Amino acid sequence: MKIAFLADPLTGFKIYKDSTFAMMREAARRGHAVYAFQQRDMALEEGIVTAEVTRIHLTGDPDEWYKADPAEEVRLSTFDAIIERKDPPFDMEYVYGTYLLELAEKQGARVFNSPAAIRDHNEKLAIGQFSEFTSPTLVSSSEKRLRAFHAKHGDVIFKPLDGMGGTGIFRVKADAMNLGAIIETLSDNGKRTIMVQKYIPEIVKGDKRILVIGGKPVPFALARIPQGTEVRGNLAAGGIGVAQPITERDRQIAEALGPVLAERGLLLVGLDVIGDFLTEVNVTSPTCFQEITDQTGFDVAAMFIDAVEQQVTER
Repeated sequence: MKIAFLADPLTGFKIYKDSTFAMMREAARRGHAVYAFQQRDMALEEGIVTAEVTRIHLTGDPDEWYKADPAEEVRLSTFDAIIERKDPPFDMEYVYGTYLLELAEKQGARVFNSPAAIRDHNEKLAIGQFSEFTSPTLVSSSEKRLRAFHAKHGDVIFKPLDGMGGTGIFRVKADAMNLGAIIETLSDNGKRTIMVQKYIPEIVKGDKRILVIGGKPVPFALARIPQGTEVRGNLAAGGIGVAQPITERDRQIAEALGPVLAERGLLLVGLDVIGDFLTEVNVTSPTCFQEITDQTGFDVAAMFIDAVEQQVTER
């Protein structure tokens, strides 16, 4: 197959942990042709979606890890699969990219994850569709409502709806220290909608990333454990990743959501679970492939490329 990866610049990859690199490596190992392009390389002209793409060849060298052929302008519909791996921020430029990919789909391209499904599943708000698995949650821009939620639950977590890597997350305990300033800052004085959730004490055991591929859970999760006084377990915020078998509750959540999300065009999803509660549904560029594989031996990238091949074959 010809597989094109829409990703951030390859020069910024940390290949010892990058999940997109793991996908590329597995695809190349199977003999698939691997291409790469960035969102800015796409264009719509005379109704046709094209991109300036580069075929890459993996070298096995940890420093100069790929060689690139000269870039060429091609229709995106010429690829067997396009893997959307652009990281957030999920801003309007990201949205414009999904519109272009959706047009490419209408012209015959197969895009994973579905661009429309990515747009429809805000990674924070999507949990509202599965409230039976969540801790008490409020989404609002109203200072009155946000303060009332804190007063009711006493120990809460505030977060923006468009953050990633743990950015903009604040814990406010019963003493309400800096409550007003946090609400004002995150909500931009009531102009921006934010989320607040009841604090889940089990965070000390880790914020678990459960990967779901083709509707089926990977049997191991990566528990991202906060360090020191940090409340955030995100690896980008200094958390330590420990792979562990998924629990019965983890499996219950994953098996309930997996088929539903797969049916909507989400081939790869990263569910975040703290204790027994679902906290996020990650659909843009879920990670943790290599950490899980390195610690358990379970080849997550192989499971993913298996799913891609199956989707293309069933087309």
